[in-house]
Amino acid sequence: MTRRSFPLPLEAAGVIGTWTTDVLAGRSVLDDGAAAAMAGDAGLAGKPLSLDIALGRIHPEDRSWVFDRILRVREEGGPFTAEFRIRGEDGAVRWVLNQGRLPRPGEGRHGHGTYIDTTHRHLSESSHDPGWAEPDVLEVAADHCIAAREAIDRSGRPLLRLLIDALLLEIGRHLVRRRPH
Repeated sequence: MTRRSFPLPLEAAGVIGTWTTDVLAGRSVLDDGAAAAMAGDAGLAGKPLSLDIALGRIHPEDRSWVFDRILRVREEGGPFTAEFRIRGEDGAVRWVLNQGRLPRPGEGRHGHGTYIDTTHRHLSESSHDPGWAEPDVLEVAADHCIAAREAIDRSGRPLLRLLIDALLLEIGRHLVRRRPH
């Protein structure tokens, strides 16, 4: 698979690459940008990969909670968002936002998403370790709202679903406005 050339606005936004997941097979296919950054080998692009290989560069401290969240969304379907650290070949820590959507049971078998480099948001002049900074409070709120939305979906309460979706939309608007252009 050759390097996907993203439109300039997407490259400027930090898009690293894309993924497609076959939920039933438990395998993900990465484009070459995602394969290089996440699995450590662009040569794995286009090949069905296990979660362990597809996310081989995930930071050890983030690995467990990210895998747990991915496995839960693979079972239930719906939107997926997680921001975590990865280690590059040189050992440098980078932050990655993984966003996508997986099909709900009975809706199909393939989910799709992107990886976006968000390292610039985590760099702090006062931090001794530029690879680690406290997560943004609105991003933490978004993660909690996504988890709440998954629980509300299972409850079957349409008004609660509408309210949590409105909250997620508003948090997303605030996060987008704060990103550097």
